[in-house]
Amino acid sequence: MYSSSNHTFAVCAYKESPYLEECLQSLLAQTVEANILIATSTPNEYIESLSKRYSISLHVSDTEPGIASDWNHAVDFAETELVTIAHQDDVYEPAYLENMLLMMNESNDPLLYFTNYGEMRNGERIDDNQLLRVKRTMLAPLKRTSLRRSRFVRRRILSFGSPICCPSVTLVKNKITPNYFKDDYRSNLDWQAWAALALQEGDFLYNPSIMMYHRIHEDSETSHLIEDSSRGAEDLRMLQSFWPKPIAAFVYRWYSKGEKSNQKG
Repeated sequence: MYSSSNHTFAVCAYKESPYLEECLQSLLAQTVEANILIATSTPNEYIESLSKRYSISLHVSDTEPGIASDWNHAVDFAETELVTIAHQDDVYEPAYLENMLLMMNESNDPLLYFTNYGEMRNGERIDDNQLLRVKRTMLAPLKRTSLRRSRFVRRRILSFGSPICCPSVTLVKNKITPNYFKDDYRSNLDWQAWAALALQEGDFLYNPSIMMYHRIHEDSETSHLIEDSSRGAEDLRMLQSFWPKPIAAFVYRWYSKGEKSNQKG
């Protein structure tokens, strides 16, 4: 049985995000006591001061900053079997950890856990929009307990895009290899990781309740990637890993419309 002592929130901190403190506060407000660490490849006085203020351990990686290396180091720094890579701009509902432990303990063989999510735009929490509805529709089959183990179902879901919100995910460390996140992609390394994990035996545990909020703002890495077209090229490349090129191009035309909603509103 998993308990909160078997889990860590590993917060990836980069430079001086004005939202980092709000993220930490949401983790400290969990309904069960949480293990929290801060991982960074860009140490500075701001991050150090928050670490000291909230008595949260700070771990500094010795490699160049990069999404893949930062996430891999965050997983490595966590000494527990379960780890959630928390993004510094996002916030978690108080029951995230409690709900995750309940679902993990209901499964005989969990691969990963993830939740429904909302967006934060200009400080406002948004529970529903077109993009969120599309992603929830894609994930609907995983509400059925009988389909959680189906490699076919989850691969088909992922073949139309990645509806899994990365910071909502809790990983089971013994189900992944060292340096699991690859630097082949800048924006889709999570999609690539879930696609690989979907081939393994075990359960994809989806909680359809909104348990965290993903912040959308113009300074986010995702927004930057959309602006310079890197995201589109990577999306098409991922779709081609599931489909022949003509079909992938057709799916991409539908999928790319959702990218526009990631721009600052």
